[in-house]
Amino acid sequence: MSERVEDLFGKNVFTLSKMKERLPKSVFKNVRTVMTEGGELSRQDADVIAKAMKDWATENGATHYTHWFQPLTGITAEKHDAFVSTPDEEGHMVTAFSGKDLIKGEPDASSFPSGGLRSTFEARGYTAWDITSPAFLKESGTGVTLCIPTAFCSYKGEALDKKTPLLRSMEAINLQALRIVRLFGDTSASRVTSSTGAEQEYFLVDKAKYLKRPDLIFTGRTLFGAPAPKGQEMEDHYFGVIRERVGEYMKDLNKELWKLGVPAKTQHNEVAPGQHELAPIYETANLATDHNQLVMEAMKRVADHHGLRCLLHEKPFAGISGSAKHNNWSITTDTGINLLDPGASPERNVQFLLVLACVLKAVDIHADLLRQSAADVGNDLRLGANEAPPAIISVYLGEQLSDVVKQLVETGIAQTHIEGGVLKTGVSTLPDFAKDATDRNRTSPFAFTGNKFEFRMVGSADSMAGSTTILNAIIAEAFCEAADRLEAAEDFELEVHDIIKEYMTQHQRIIYDGNGYSEEWKKEAALRGLPNIPSMIEAASALTTDKSVQLFERFGIFTRAELESREEILYDTYAKSINIEALTMLDMAGKQIIPACIRYEHSLADTILAVREAGAACRAEGKRLNEVSNAIEAAQDALDVLRDLEDKAGKISDAREKAFFYKEQIVPAMDELRRPCDELEMLVDKSEWPFPTYEDLLFEV
Repeated sequence: MSERVEDLFGKNVFTLSKMKERLPKSVFKNVRTVMTEGGELSRQDADVIAKAMKDWATENGATHYTHWFQPLTGITAEKHDAFVSTPDEEGHMVTAFSGKDLIKGEPDASSFPSGGLRSTFEARGYTAWDITSPAFLKESGTGVTLCIPTAFCSYKGEALDKKTPLLRSMEAINLQALRIVRLFGDTSASRVTSSTGAEQEYFLVDKAKYLKRPDLIFTGRTLFGAPAPKGQEMEDHYFGVIRERVGEYMKDLNKELWKLGVPAKTQHNEVAPGQHELAPIYETANLATDHNQLVMEAMKRVADHHGLRCLLHEKPFAGISGSAKHNNWSITTDTGINLLDPGASPERNVQFLLVLACVLKAVDIHADLLRQSAADVGNDLRLGANEAPPAIISVYLGEQLSDVVKQLVETGIAQTHIEGGVLKTGVSTLPDFAKDATDRNRTSPFAFTGNKFEFRMVGSADSMAGSTTILNAIIAEAFCEAADRLEAAEDFELEVHDIIKEYMTQHQRIIYDGNGYSEEWKKEAALRGLPNIPSMIEAASALTTDKSVQLFERFGIFTRAELESREEILYDTYAKSINIEALTMLDMAGKQIIPACIRYEHSLADTILAVREAGAACRAEGKRLNEVSNAIEAAQDALDVLRDLEDKAGKISDAREKAFFYKEQIVPAMDELRRPCDELEMLVDKSEWPFPTYEDLLFEV
């Protein structure tokens, strides 16, 4: 790199430091006040900010601006407008960008999913500037564009995006967490903020090979494919030496992200061949969510420049590990106090114990909502396998905290804590060092990892907004209920002790420190009464239960109508996604696989006739011909069944009914079609196979 990371970082971001340089002191002060305390900027201030932002952007080559938002598709959207106005009398171009242009947009955007919140003829929708997330410059084939992060709402004020509910949830947890810290005597903190960090997993494949796979192009995953001779069983790819081509990609990806102010920190090979991971430094939840969207966009864009394709699907290849996006969640005051930090003596840290008890209560009561927040079509193929957390929500606390909870539940008092001890390597030249007080549990969906919780269920292609909104909301509710009791208590110390013991006793069933992959845990979880929700569409109804509606309306995060719309969108999304997969399978099997296998079958038959005419035995050739012929027949039969089911699905109008038809009828039929086609791949001459195999995709990058 020609520039130092320090100089590169935030180069394309209209940061606070750039605002401070370009804005009058009074305007900059007003910006900081709105960012930290809320409120609205005056029209005059907005005009001043808009001019400074436009000048900075055009100095750096920008010709257009866009209100960058996150509709309910789960990805981002943008409509570009040039910085041009009516030419002057002499015909000179005039550039303009007003405070009104900055603060509000009207993109229409009526074709985005709304779940019935608005009709097509009710097209007006508004984007509103999110002042807490800085504007940035995006460099792409269209040139340089000023991107202004915004929320997207309907004419009636209903949230049509992922950002608006997230911001509402951040306000909710801020207000309720402040009540808790005030009760413990903290008068200096003025805000409590949820922060997250998204560990983003992804696959890289060669672009030329990708373009020969219709399933990857249309669905993001392979719908056919026999396993390669080698998978991940040797565990040699994980943390292995990064290949040169991939390393060059990572270098350019880091450069792009640093310019956008994304604190990309860690990169490595993941467990599956062709799989990698990027992890950032944790940030405020809203900014981290925006940055993760930029990470996914940059991953795809930079890959294309290197002749690669980045796959963000949760399960692009069968038989090897899929990809996740671990949401590392915590809450911190603006004075730097992490409410999830247990300290040196967690058994005496009463504020931490109350926060922990509230988290346990929230996760237990709303396990269905938390499961729903990680539910999408691709994740149905991943959750529950021996590569990802199970579909059962549980909390891993580790040996130290589990022991503290046990003491509190059994005796009402925790007097000791387990120490981490010293790690002795047994090598004189290696230092002894202090161990953490607890190990990690990769099989847990919601694991405490020192000063945060790691929600491991989120899928790699999913927005961070959904799971973070749910976490903020359910824990805000638990804080609120605890604060109500404590504020009304005559004896604070006695009441806080009672709440901690009560919550931990009533909700200890959610704690599980064992192997979440095991069959024994599924049985144990059923005995404990924990929900086991296997799929996306079975989780969708969690949004509209009475307790969920009450939770979200209580804190102004969602209305009932907004929740019902999102449930409807989930059913519709599932049906459309599986429909595309089924049609792609029909196309590939009918036009590529079966014709190629018939040609090979014909070649085998001609060979057998020639060998027999020459008077030689052809037992091997005959056996191969029978195997190929039988598999072709099975594939054709399965194709016919799938086509008939697709015709039936097209006649179902109810979104929920259609979604369940696709899950219960179409998905099994797709599996039945894949089975003989994958068998044929193992039988047919490789030169005859119509598209690249797993071996080609995973090991030739």
